[in-house]
Amino acid sequence: MIRHNEITDGELRTKIRNGEILWGGNAKLKIYGTLDCRSGKRMTRKNRVFFASEEEAKNNGYRPCGHCKRDAYKKWRYGP
Repeated sequence: MIRHNEITDGELRTKIRNGEILWGGNAKLKIYGTLDCRSGKRMTRKNRVFFASEEEAKNNGYRPCGHCKRDAYKKWRYGP
């Protein structure tokens, strides 16, 4: 997990281009989703975190976003 306020914008772009960062999350709300999710884009820099995989996000206690990960969210919320 990488906190947005601990990485420069140039390093962030490089990691995204290289496939090292694939998911974004909100550290305060413990939610993760896609990098292009409109909900995620509204987050403040201090709350934003990045993950290399969905498993990494789940292992850190994050839940799926209800907007960009709707099916995964419903499964998390209501069960299988």
